[in-house]
Order: sequence, then structure tokens, then C-alpha cells
Amino acid sequence: MKEYITPLLHHFQLPLQNPVLVFALILVIILLSPILLKRLNIPGIIGLILSGVLIGPYGLHVLDQNSAIELFSTIGLLYIMFIAGLELDLNEFKAHRNKSLLFGVFTFIIPLALGYPVCRYLLSYDLNASFLTASMFATHTLVAYPIVSRLGVSKNQAVAITVGGTILTDTAVLIILAVVMGNSRGTLDQDFWIRLGVSLTLFSLIMFALIPGIAKWFFRKLESEKHSHYIFVLAVVFFAAFLAEMAGVEAIIGAFMAGLALNKLIPHTSALMNRIEFIGSSLFIPFFLISVGMLVDVSVLLNGGAALMVAGTLTVTAIAGKWLAAWFTQLVFRYSKAQRGIIFGLSSSHAAATLAIVLVGFREEILDENILNGTILLILVTCMVASFATERAAKVLVVESGEADPDPSAANGGISEHILLTTAVIGNIEKMLEFCIYIKDKRSANPISILTVVSNNEVAEVNIRKARLSLDEFVKQAAASETKLNVITTIDHNPASGIVRISREIMADILVLGWPQKTGFFDRLLGDKLGSVLQNVDKTVMVSHFISPLVTQKRIVVMVPPLAEHEKGFDLWLSKIALLAKELTLPLMIHCNEATAGAIRRSLKRAKLSPGMTVDHFDEWEDFLVLSRHITDNDLLVLVSARRGAASYISVLDGLPNKLEKYFGANNRIVVYPQQFADHHGLENYTGFSSKPLTLGLETVQKIGKGLGNIFK
Repeated sequence: MKEYITPLLHHFQLPLQNPVLVFALILVIILLSPILLKRLNIPGIIGLILSGVLIGPYGLHVLDQNSAIELFSTIGLLYIMFIAGLELDLNEFKAHRNKSLLFGVFTFIIPLALGYPVCRYLLSYDLNASFLTASMFATHTLVAYPIVSRLGVSKNQAVAITVGGTILTDTAVLIILAVVMGNSRGTLDQDFWIRLGVSLTLFSLIMFALIPGIAKWFFRKLESEKHSHYIFVLAVVFFAAFLAEMAGVEAIIGAFMAGLALNKLIPHTSALMNRIEFIGSSLFIPFFLISVGMLVDVSVLLNGGAALMVAGTLTVTAIAGKWLAAWFTQLVFRYSKAQRGIIFGLSSSHAAATLAIVLVGFREEILDENILNGTILLILVTCMVASFATERAAKVLVVESGEADPDPSAANGGISEHILLTTAVIGNIEKMLEFCIYIKDKRSANPISILTVVSNNEVAEVNIRKARLSLDEFVKQAAASETKLNVITTIDHNPASGIVRISREIMADILVLGWPQKTGFFDRLLGDKLGSVLQNVDKTVMVSHFISPLVTQKRIVVMVPPLAEHEKGFDLWLSKIALLAKELTLPLMIHCNEATAGAIRRSLKRAKLSPGMTVDHFDEWEDFLVLSRHITDNDLLVLVSARRGAASYISVLDGLPNKLEKYFGANNRIVVYPQQFADHHGLENYTGFSSKPLTLGLETVQKIGKGLGNIFK
């Protein structure tokens, strides 16, 4: 028995060496520590760091630092910086760029100016260590952002400028890191600055001119290879990190720049973004946080008063610097105390960039163990302070404003919004579904419904089974972006009748239809499908045609007729187009008259949506093609039309969809028919009318037409 037990016990000798057992233990920690500490209202990031302290070489010594842990730790560090760049809302930054830049200056200069003399003269560190530690105070990680999102104040201007200020602070601090590294190595001379300037210029050209073009080409050519998209993104991140090292700066700068370069090409609600966040949050980032905890030497804090003094001084200085920056921002922009609390709460937590800086400085022996351990304590304290301060200020802000951020679709279904998608060609659904995912209200519990109408004939059951099998693939696509999808197949003599009936059964708020196919003589004679739907459904209808992936677009060009602001569905379609622009980080180019432009600005302000928008005053609807001089093949065209009898209806609108198809065939395009009335109009006015005899008659006429056509052929 002993010969069996001894080899078994060998695997459990501390520190653990078996790679399978080590990996299993870390996965158990990643699983359990956030769950256990959540009961104590402690952020999960702190639980992972504390777990690393417990099992590390300075704790119970269950694990030791080895090459595998260092590899995963490096990947996690790069992953954190990549996601930080990827999640920045560039639209919000552009909308409030002046305020964001001023706040960025405050939150960078004040902690730096406060921290340097404290480290240099109070803690007696040298120039490099003092400057690097002080720059660490200037960074902030948006640990508390999910709190403002959950409480519905994420669109408040104070939140927008805090998020925007992250661009300036993180970029500036990472550049400072490169300078301090050069100074510590004794290479900070004229050649260093020339080399740094040239290499950063070349690096920036590659990242912001070459990489986005390659990414667009890749996403377009391999659109169906979804798993390849994630591998491509990872390759870009690590290639950028390597290029940054070749340029003479830290790899984390490359990862951050990769996030900024791919920001526009990876929408925040896309399946690809979901995969990136899921894998990072589940594996790489927790691995990194645990490895950070393993670096902490608890005995240094417990055995020496100097270490505790350093840790306490760093923590107090970091919190004071961020509070002063929030206070100055409040004075300049005349914000309320609650808004100041939001700014302080979001900007006071230190995690990603702070960890990156202190680890690089520690490995290069610029910073000592006291700074390292003090920084870990700083992270623990600031994350808790940020969480509590943000939640308290956000609740006050909700009370002050009277309610949470209004949902622009509240008047048309609110959180019960329901989108119905239908097209005659199954192959066109993928891009249309992607469009629906982007514009869907994320708070709505209703799924996106995909409808297929099968003709009522002898092979109807067979066609229904085929349709369901074809649509099952799209359920997986929606699931990848955590979007619920409902597949509906129905039988009807007339496709339009089936669409109308199902839209009422599920109480759809928005109908997304495929672009009409070429119609034959009898279809034109008896009425096409789109015309029947528009006549019998008084809901917002979007007729779409997508040729290229939406992430490859450069602008959204919207053409709005006069008096469109008087339609009931005006706010709904405008909010959806603005949401699409935000998801794709695209500017809006709107062609309309002056009165409509004012209504658009007021509606977006009420909804607290701020896409980059340019207005071109346009009234020449009879000479519609004059707009072609402003349109390129990479523009997404949106034509706002109207039903007959609507306030904004003009006869020229009837022919514009055909002109879009003829003259802008290479463009992605959408035609919007806004909701017109508050009450339902259409077939419900004819409750005693049965369409079955008429449908049978139409089928007979169509068969006669086909027979005559065959005779003439």
C-alpha cells in the first residue's frame, strides 16, 4: 500500500509542482473567491489579490512563481490594458472632449504634483522612484463603472468626462513610464528622445493607419469564420505589445493602443466583444490578479513600521489627489456635489495601469518591496472607497434628477420593447440580426424574434422544418452576444398577411424587413408585400439591405424629410439610429431642413444621446440625387420615408427607395417608415372580413399567369 500512497502524496508536496493540479487549484480560487467575498460587499478584484497573497510564496507557499504562472500573468496584464482601450466610448469622448481633456489634466497634474514631493521628501525616495510612484497616483481604473450603469446614471455628463479623461491619464502615465525606464538605465539623452519620437511615430502609424485597414479587410473577407476573429484580435494585441517593446516603451502601451485601434471595429454589444470580455474576465485577468497577490510579502508589512507608513502614505496621497481633482472639476463646470462624488468615485480606484506600472518598476528594481506592498494595499483600499463613494453619489443623483436615465423607447414599449425580423432570403438574415442586436434596448426582457412565413401548400410542413433548421444557426449567433432569440415559423397564403398577424400576436414595436425583391407583373398589379405590411401595421418599420459588415462603415448618412418630427415614431427611430452610431463609433451626417434639425437636437438631448453629428440643410427633395456628391461607398444610408397620409409624406418619397437601389447599389441602406398613429389602424377595422376566399382567388390568378407565361416562353 505504501508504494501506492507515496507517489500520490508526492503530487501534494508544497509548493505544488504538478501543472494540472496547479491549474485546477487556480481555477477553484477564481470560481470561489468572488462568490464568498461578494457576501461581504468586497469587490471580486480584491478577493483574487487576497487569494494570491494567501497561497503565494510569502503566505502558505502553496504555489511558487514559475514560468507558467508568469506567462499567464503577462497575458492577463496585456489583456487588462487592451480591454481598457477597447471599452473607451470614443463618441462620448468626442462629444465632451474639451471637458474630458480639462478633467484629464486635473486628474493627472494634481495627483502627480501632490505625490512627487511626498515620495521625494517625506518618504526619501530617489528621483526615478518618486516620479514613477507619483505618476501611478494619476492613473485610474473604472472599477465602479458597473455601479453607475446599474443605477441608470451612466449617461450623466460627469460620468462621460470621467471616462473620457482616462484616455489622457493612462496614455500620459505610460509615456512617463518609458521616460523613467530610460532614465534608470542611463540612456536618457538626446538620442533617446529622437529614438523615442521616431519609434513612437512609426508605431502609431502602424497601429492607427495600417492595423484598422487590415482588420476591416479581414472581417470582410472572413465574415463567417467567427472563431478566427477572436484569434486575429489576440494576434494584433500581442503583435502590438511586441512592436511597443521594439519602439522602446513598455508592452502594455502596445496593448492599450491595440484596444484604441480596434475600438471602432468591435462594437460593445457584438458577439466578438462578448467573447473577448468573457475569456479575459474568466481566465486571463483573474490569473494576473492572483499572481499580483503572490508578489506581496506580508512579513514586510507586519514586521516594520516603515512599510506600514509607506503603505498608509501612498493610500492617503492617492485618495487626496483624486478628491482634489474632482473638486476642481466641480468648481470649473459648476457640477453638483453628487456629480463631484461620481467623478471622485469613478476616478479614485487604482487597478490595471497602477499594477502595470508598479510591477514594471519593481522588476527593473526602481521600486522596492515597500512600494510594491504599499501599492497592493492602496489598490485594496481605493477599490473599496471607490465602490462605496460611487454607489452613494449615484443614488443621490437619481433622487436629484427625479428618475434614472430615460429610455428613449419608453413611449413605444420601454423595457418591453420587441423587435421582429423577417426576410424572404435566409442568407440575408445574419447581417440584419447583427443590426437588430445593436439597436435593441438592453434592458428589454423580450427576445429578438425571427419570422419565416411558409406558403400554405402541399409541402408546407417540409418547408417549415427546413426553415427552422436554417434559423437554428442564428440562435447560436445571438447567444454569442448574450441576446435571446425567438424563432417563429408560420403558414400563410400571403407572406404579408403572416407578417402582420405575427407582429400583432407578439406585440412587436419595430419590424425589420429585408429589402424587397424584384416584383413581377401580378405582384405589381395586386400589391407588393411591403405595401401590404405598411398599410396594415402601424409600427416603426425598417427596410434594410446590408452588403458589407457594419463595422466597416465610416459614416451614417441620414436623409430626413420636412415635418418628420411630427410623426409619433420620430423619437424612436432617431434613438435607434443614434444608438447604432454609438455602437459602431460612427459620426452622423443628417440632411434635413432647419426646423427638423432643431427637433433632432432636442430629441437627442432629452434622450441623453450624444453621437458626433453634422447637419446639412437640405430641401431639394425633387433633386434628390444632388446628395450623391456627399456619399461614398463606405457610408451607411438611412432614408426616413413616410406612409401615405402621414404629416411628413411627400409624393417624391415613393420613388426614393428605387433610386437608392439604382444609384447606391454598393451601399448598405435602410429605409425607415415611422409609426404614424397612437392607435392601430388597418385590418383590425375589418373584423368581419375573411381573407381566405380572396387569397385562394389570388393563387388561382397567379397559377393562370404562370401558365400563360409558360405558353409565351
